[in-house]
Amino acid sequence: MSKQKLELTWIGKEKRPKLEPRILLENSENSYHSKHRFRDNDLFDNRLIFGDNLLALKALEQEFSGQVKCVFIDPPYNTGSAFAHYDDGIEHSIWLGLMRDRLEIIRRLLSDDGSLWITIDDNEAHYLKVLCDEIFGRSNFISNAVWQKKYTISNDSKWLAETHDHVLIYAQNKERWRPNRLGRTAEMDGRYRNPDGHPKGPWKATPLYAKRTGSEKEQAFQFRFKNGVVWTPPPGTSPRFPADALRRMDENDEIWFGNDGTSNPSRKTFLAELKLAAPPAPTIWLHSDAGHNHEAREEVKSINPIDSFATPKPEKLLKRVLDLATNPGDLVLDSFAGSGTTGAVAHKMGRRWIMVELGEHCHTHVIPRLKKVIDGEDKGGITESVNWQGGGGFRYYKLAPSLIVNDRWGNPVINPEYNAVQLAEALAKLEGFSYAPSEVQWWQHGNSSERDFIYVTTQNLSAEQLQALSDEVGGEQSLLVCCAAFHGITIAKASERWPNLTLKKIPKMVLARCEWSHDDYSLNVANLPMAQAEEPALIASAGATKTKKSAFASAGQGGLFGEAEE
Repeated sequence: MSKQKLELTWIGKEKRPKLEPRILLENSENSYHSKHRFRDNDLFDNRLIFGDNLLALKALEQEFSGQVKCVFIDPPYNTGSAFAHYDDGIEHSIWLGLMRDRLEIIRRLLSDDGSLWITIDDNEAHYLKVLCDEIFGRSNFISNAVWQKKYTISNDSKWLAETHDHVLIYAQNKERWRPNRLGRTAEMDGRYRNPDGHPKGPWKATPLYAKRTGSEKEQAFQFRFKNGVVWTPPPGTSPRFPADALRRMDENDEIWFGNDGTSNPSRKTFLAELKLAAPPAPTIWLHSDAGHNHEAREEVKSINPIDSFATPKPEKLLKRVLDLATNPGDLVLDSFAGSGTTGAVAHKMGRRWIMVELGEHCHTHVIPRLKKVIDGEDKGGITESVNWQGGGGFRYYKLAPSLIVNDRWGNPVINPEYNAVQLAEALAKLEGFSYAPSEVQWWQHGNSSERDFIYVTTQNLSAEQLQALSDEVGGEQSLLVCCAAFHGITIAKASERWPNLTLKKIPKMVLARCEWSHDDYSLNVANLPMAQAEEPALIASAGATKTKKSAFASAGQGGLFGEAEE
């Protein structure tokens, strides 16, 4: 009998979109940069992408795989709430499928020492946890932090008053990833006093003993201090320090016996000698440390008082995430940009960032907010705590239209909106080449190595033209030739005659690759071709051969998690 892997299964899980890896087109009218440098390390090459976030993640995959240090996402919670800026009431099974598709690309984008942080509520948190276990590996789960999003209790709550959200945290590789320590707060430092005027400054009394581990043998230990007090560790504990260290601390007046000199001895731990900035971050994030919903809405109202975003996250929450997960200069990604909090905070903290947003609030909320940050006019949020003055910039991109469209007779053709440069970049991406046009060799539009290149043309190439091209490429290099057609020779003959050339016809070469002209994979059930009429159900599958009907009957409406045996 061997236990198989636990797996979360839902109706439609096997359906995966064949995503088109679109190219990104910069719109310089919406890009924005400060008029001058505020500091030497100002960051200008941040990216704001307008478009469907699943297609945008696919568009980023080739260039940024393994480079993103931190991904923070605040996806629609699938609660059925009528949000103004998100259609957030999707069937449960479809929501899981959409999240799966995004998380799989996010995993490929993360660096080996990178981490993923997802805010979610109770409605989907536990299903999402199992889904992330499947994608990232259960061994890479870091924690489920609890964020106090509200500081007041709703009197009209039908059951328990909901005051928290979850922050699910995963590492790409848990053995490589370590969180930063949070900076010391004034409250922490305020616990240190100097009642006896010690020359080393403020201190706090800490125990001289520690709980004994199971492997330690109990040993008799006594120590006589210079004031005559004989100290023995309490039962079940061991001394933290050997006798010579205790003697040295005693001689330096670093042992505290209470105000009247009769208390059990403690060590004076001096604030000035602390080696760590702070203890590890806790898993409960109080609103006083990580902000709350009301604070977040006020931050957004200062940017757009007329149409404020309904469900923003506070800047203090994002600061805590980025403090723990990143260092200055690291790359941060948010594919559910919302009101733009992630980019605003990352910018103020000196992190590079990429944000993706499909909604029109990309223009009504995100861009105005980022402009104020860059111009130093955003005085709210974390501005004062990080001493932000302004600077840097971002580039605005939109997803290119689909490469393949149907003509008026229903035949697939290259989109006439594409010019020659865009076509070359699109085909290079589809074929796995880096788009890098040479200024010297007209036939080098991109490369996959130092000796392997791609050339894209809409011409019909003759045998004579191919011969001339082969001669220019030479015997030490290879070239993929993407052309509308070639005449005077077959592909088989061409490969024999010009072994350094590989010929492919466009658009035939890519027709079966992707779902062309599919522009919207957003979290909106109306846009999803895989939506089904039957009720969604969840089952735990471990190679079981149940039919969907019997699985639905056994799982009921609540869904099951479990392990199967064979």
